[in-house]
Amino acid sequence: MKKILIALSLLLGLSAISVPAEASHGFKRVAYFVQWGVYGRNFHVKDMDASGAAAKLTHVNYAFGFVNAEGACYSADPWADWQRPVPAEQSVDGAADEPGQALNGNLNQLRKLKAKHPHLKALISLGGWTGSKYFSDAVLTPESRAKLAQSCVDLWMRGNLPGLEPGAGAGVFDGIDLDWEWPGSSGKEGNIIRPEDKRNFTLFVKELRSQLRAFSASSQLTAFLPAAAAKIDAGFEVRRVFEQLDFATLQGYDLRGSWETQTGHNGNLFTDRRDPNPVRYSVDQTVRDYLRRGAPARKLVIGVPAYGQGWTGVTGGGDGLYKPATGPAPGKWAAGSEDYKDLVAKPGKRYRDLRTGAVWLYDGNEFWSYDDPKVLLQKAAYIRLKGLGGSMMWSIDQDDSRASLTSALYTVLR
Repeated sequence: MKKILIALSLLLGLSAISVPAEASHGFKRVAYFVQWGVYGRNFHVKDMDASGAAAKLTHVNYAFGFVNAEGACYSADPWADWQRPVPAEQSVDGAADEPGQALNGNLNQLRKLKAKHPHLKALISLGGWTGSKYFSDAVLTPESRAKLAQSCVDLWMRGNLPGLEPGAGAGVFDGIDLDWEWPGSSGKEGNIIRPEDKRNFTLFVKELRSQLRAFSASSQLTAFLPAAAAKIDAGFEVRRVFEQLDFATLQGYDLRGSWETQTGHNGNLFTDRRDPNPVRYSVDQTVRDYLRRGAPARKLVIGVPAYGQGWTGVTGGGDGLYKPATGPAPGKWAAGSEDYKDLVAKPGKRYRDLRTGAVWLYDGNEFWSYDDPKVLLQKAAYIRLKGLGGSMMWSIDQDDSRASLTSALYTVLR
């Protein structure tokens, strides 16, 4: 393996990275499964098995559970989570949900997926971009922190789901993933933010860890953390937080996006010296920022995108990079965003920069920055050679039916 890694690092522009005498094993291979994927995208838990992805993952993060104004965990979509009767053709084991059974929906399918793949862990992710509004209130006092932690453990770990028999959802989740976006700094408009969020986040993580251990010693606790150094410093006591976490997934995407008027890289591995922006982002820079603040390398799990950021009205010729744009490019599900499985079929010329670890598509008008299997091989080599914890993908429904992106990561991170 060492010889293979050296060859891969040289081929992909990672010659500056030293190869350890003994390569690290036990990499985390995490992917987010979004509860709303069962609707428009028609992507189901079964599809993770059918594509081969489930066999190549260690963790599935189920997105999202929310926190309400009363400071308690709740389901953002009970129908998708546990009420929807799943027909046979969408079921992991080919058996349709029957009337009156204890648990339906995605949660029952996750239970079936774990039975088929016993190595696989499932975590409930709390918050996200749209579900983080009330976190600040919920962690404000010792009493509120204890209340929130108890409600999350009761709902998602003990499986006491509203409208069902007590414990009907037990055994689905192996832990909790915190996706508060963001403590102490802006996220979605309307989110409650306080300077005290930074300290209170640490205190809540400790409280939640304590209650999870009381429930089960094997329960896992993870968190999704931001890329920008300003957000890290505003919201996280890095060393103290990592003492409580099994690992953390780092934002390795949306480094630049279609909300800006100039094209750029969605998730470049290394900083581009040509980048004209006053603050230059990269996955490598984010890793360095966390290491400098006391995070252990083995607990850093690097986020990779299964989608692209796109701009339209891109003029100026050349390869389209760092050129002005008139707005977000049209996307199937949202303006400025497109799934990898759809981007591969888009016309235009593709450009690759091994030094930056980036690929993009430009047709003279639309510009799309995304990751393909070759970029993910480069990122996986970086993760392995740096002794990091593994990879995380947002989100598995955006990969293609052959799990090409998931497979590229698995090739190196096993």
